[in-house]
Amino acid sequence: MLSKAPLAAIFASRYSSGANESLLKKRMRELIPVHQAKVKEVNTKYGEEVLGTYTVSQAYGGMRGIIGLVYETSLLDSEEGIRFRGLSIPECQQKLSKVKGGAEPLPEALLWLLMTGEVPTDAQTESVRQELMAQAEIPEHIKKLLDTYPKHVHPMTQFGTAITALNTESKFVAAYNSGLGKKLFWEPTYDDAISLIAKLPTIAARIYRNVFKDGNVTSINKSLDWSANFNRMMGFNNPTFDELMRLYLVIHSDHEGGNVSAHTTHLVGSALSDCFLSYGAGVNGLAGPLHGLANQEVLNWITKLQATLGKGPYSNEQVTKALWDTLNAGQVIPGFGHAVLRKTDPRYICQREFALKHIPNDPLVKLTAQLYEIAPKVLTEHGKTKNPWPNVDAHSGVLLQNFGLTESNFYTVLFGVSRGVGCLPSLIWDRALGFPIERPKSVTTEWVVNKFAGKK
Repeated sequence: MLSKAPLAAIFASRYSSGANESLLKKRMRELIPVHQAKVKEVNTKYGEEVLGTYTVSQAYGGMRGIIGLVYETSLLDSEEGIRFRGLSIPECQQKLSKVKGGAEPLPEALLWLLMTGEVPTDAQTESVRQELMAQAEIPEHIKKLLDTYPKHVHPMTQFGTAITALNTESKFVAAYNSGLGKKLFWEPTYDDAISLIAKLPTIAARIYRNVFKDGNVTSINKSLDWSANFNRMMGFNNPTFDELMRLYLVIHSDHEGGNVSAHTTHLVGSALSDCFLSYGAGVNGLAGPLHGLANQEVLNWITKLQATLGKGPYSNEQVTKALWDTLNAGQVIPGFGHAVLRKTDPRYICQREFALKHIPNDPLVKLTAQLYEIAPKVLTEHGKTKNPWPNVDAHSGVLLQNFGLTESNFYTVLFGVSRGVGCLPSLIWDRALGFPIERPKSVTTEWVVNKFAGKK
């Protein structure tokens, strides 16, 4: 067995040579030194400047609004919504590559954008597609793990454990254990991230077929794009649904660094845990009802609302009364409001436009359109919601339901497939920029009381 020193030399040679690497990784190799120098300059010039202040209420209230992270791939504005490397969702729909004859952006193109900050050419997008499809197969032990789960185990539990168990394949672990230098950590992290993103649909499709269908999974079709292949593995063969899946996987990918799934991935990764352990932790955060599980809850609520109202169409008065009945019963109207946004979520808007273009007569689409018009007024009058406008979860389940993906317990897994496209590029940049382990300071309630006692 080789000692660490020769192994380190082998890994260093492999990761510094740049031989036989993809177009995307080659471009990352060119960009990283430039961005490293920029971050060093910013830190030197502005390192002692104060970014903001925070209050005791923020410390108790989930750190809302505290600027404490640098997250390169996306930025969320309370009025404007999300921007991916500076591009809004409509701009992504316009500028990112599409399949021939298609109208929605490809997640492969978004991945290049999030990695590099550059809008890729069609050829660059195709190179990403090929890179992902070449690594889409999952190991036998992951297949056996998923196939042994009882059907009552929640799909998100299965998804998170399968991702975590994939760390047997980690190139970062092997390189780190060999003594690879810190400056090269980003390279095996890149390899792990691409490998995991490639495998997410394969894992998800197997869970879907095992839990909800006959357990038979269609083979990977390497000639298809990432989204269409995902649909085929699940058993769907509808070009319009392929377009929806492309849009869905793009808009759910990234939402700044402070949300639970992104922050958890960053936090665990800051301990130099590999991509599989880090994103596995992030997925477990996504499974919570206050985060990714909300899309499942919205669909369940709106279908119950439809059942309560009876056969449509419904008058605005009927819908208004039903919403007030919900609020007066001490319940919330799910799918409305957001921790940061103070306007309608652009991710909702693009889904609404897709629905009105392709399935305007679907009864749930019609009811969702009524809720869009009525619920904000009711919530404003109710007075307890800071943002009465619909968020991304208010529409996604309705669209999926129409195309036959009716199993709402699976919707958060779809979210998890998409969110990897955002969280994992950020983890690569964490390693490239040498970000340290995250360790904020905490205090006790007694400390707070003692600090401010006598000041008022």
